[in-house]
Amino acid sequence: MKIAVLLSGGVDSAVALSLLKEQGHDITAFYLKIWMEEELKFLSDCPWKEDLEYAEKICKDLCVPLEVIPMQKEYFENVVSYLVKEAKEGRTGNPDVFCNNFIKFGMFLDKIDPSFEKIASGHYANTIEINGKMHLKKAPDEIKDQTYFLAYLREEQLRRIVFPIGHMSKIEVREIAEKYNLVNKNRKDSQGICFLGKIKFRDFIASYLGKKEGDIIDFDTNEKLGTHDGYWFYTLGQRKDIKLPNGPYFVVKKDIEKNQIFVSKNYFNEDKQRNSFTVSSLNIFSGSLETLTDKDKKIDVKIRHGEKIYPALITVVSAKPQSDESTQAHPTANLKVEIPENDQGITAGQFAVFYEGDLCLGSGIIQNCLL
Repeated sequence: MKIAVLLSGGVDSAVALSLLKEQGHDITAFYLKIWMEEELKFLSDCPWKEDLEYAEKICKDLCVPLEVIPMQKEYFENVVSYLVKEAKEGRTGNPDVFCNNFIKFGMFLDKIDPSFEKIASGHYANTIEINGKMHLKKAPDEIKDQTYFLAYLREEQLRRIVFPIGHMSKIEVREIAEKYNLVNKNRKDSQGICFLGKIKFRDFIASYLGKKEGDIIDFDTNEKLGTHDGYWFYTLGQRKDIKLPNGPYFVVKKDIEKNQIFVSKNYFNEDKQRNSFTVSSLNIFSGSLETLTDKDKKIDVKIRHGEKIYPALITVVSAKPQSDESTQAHPTANLKVEIPENDQGITAGQFAVFYEGDLCLGSGIIQNCLL
């Protein structure tokens, strides 16, 4: 097949490229330039240059053509602006999910020749067709599995994607990189938000929203304990950057209108239960809410990337009838999700991703935690 391969400079996408090359596909590598030097010119680091150098060396060694696609404008309008807007509204957005949806497997397709049959990436995930509909399937490596970041893709996007390393563990990927003697075989995995590199998220948000002094209030006593630089720097459950004596303190609540954050040293007490939340803007691969709410099925939920997953009891709070039952999106539906134990990191703006075994059923955006 003729395949467009998204190449980041990291070892995962490099191994994906190498495997497709070995299989005899007609491949072209694409590096997406999203680093916004003009927007972030007050910062000195340019991590994309090192990434691109690795990508160029890999393609040269494998005799694969490489194209650099500038997508700073698209990334700013669809990912960065969303992230800033969410922070201003007191929510915690997920830029990696939006990047996959709108950039890597979205607007990128408009930049390349339509003759490319598939788009390949180095994500740890798989796809499977069930009853004529495409689903995501978890990678066997529970730690590296990235279906959490891909669960908001539309079904038609999934049909175009191949994940060459989705069936592998990270150890196996490193072994193949060694076998091919890839120049980045020992390169460390990237951490944090992709377009920021080594730059702190706090500094990034400050460049757009600035600083505004507000009160830090003790949630349990309603006593003022100190001041902060703006509620947009904090998320629920956070303990970092709360510079108060006799801690640790955790953020329990935020008052957006008054620019106040409420903290507590007793964050994990039973009186601060966090075991249910609401979810909206649903994206369900099966096309139906019935699967999620079927009491005879064992449905699990993730509220962050990683191994942690909970059994979930899901009920529909509200849902308007859909004119087309085949669609996978349920933008007007709202769910209540209950989990069997407290999770202190349930955060508005993040994604809840639903599973039945290793099958990913879809996802939605967390609206609030029900205390």
